[in-house]
Amino acid sequence: MGSKKKKSTLTKPAIAFIVCFAVLCGFVFSPFSLSGLLLDLGISFGVAYLVKWLESKRDQNSITGKKEQNKEKENVANTKKTSERVADTTTSGRKTSGERLRRKSYGEKIDPILEEGDRAIREMQRLKTTIKDPAVQEKIDQIIDITEKISQDAIEDPSDIPQIKKFFRYYLPTTIKLLNAYDRMSSQGIEGENIDKSMANINEMLDVAIAAYKKRLDSLFENQALDIETDIDVMNQMLEREGLSERKDFTGISAAQGAAQQSSAATAQQKG
Repeated sequence: MGSKKKKSTLTKPAIAFIVCFAVLCGFVFSPFSLSGLLLDLGISFGVAYLVKWLESKRDQNSITGKKEQNKEKENVANTKKTSERVADTTTSGRKTSGERLRRKSYGEKIDPILEEGDRAIREMQRLKTTIKDPAVQEKIDQIIDITEKISQDAIEDPSDIPQIKKFFRYYLPTTIKLLNAYDRMSSQGIEGENIDKSMANINEMLDVAIAAYKKRLDSLFENQALDIETDIDVMNQMLEREGLSERKDFTGISAAQGAAQQSSAATAQQKG
């Protein structure tokens, strides 16, 4: 149902103005003659129409102005909401592996490790925002990436938990301690022999730590590598036993061809 259109009515000041104008015209034009009366009424009605049109125009402009103001306020509100969403996305950054997987529990042995990893990653992300050196920021990113993968390994292979605990309780806290020291010294805004030397040593130590942490991550896959090798050996043996393997031996022929030759030789010996 359409909304009813509001009728335009004259305001009290406008009515008072028209009455005063009509009385004034009565003194100018004789109201006792027919022509004077008609002229008086015509002018009064004309003034009334003009006043009514002006008021209608004013109300229309007022409504249009309010609509534009409301639209502008709405645009500002939408822009603010969009900015808040972008800011929230930017400040949150990428979620850590523990945060992504925190929706369910993985048991009393794994959950504390994931929480410990989350705390360490959040602290390193904070340090990355305060440390202005791009080279150090890149190294922090590498350590965060390794830490996330080590946390994930606790879920995929719980037998690695002892090694992962050692990483989180000794190596990683020392790295974060060094990064905090670097942050404090870099924020001093001055150069000095002790400050420059300490910052250079920490920067160099980060390279050593990254290389060591990559080795630690690689060592966590040792059990999986052994399992994979065992599965491959078992698969090859099954394929060779069924005569389906195309893997070549040292003579340059495939296992299937070798099995066929052995079968032919055995048949010939039986016939002989």
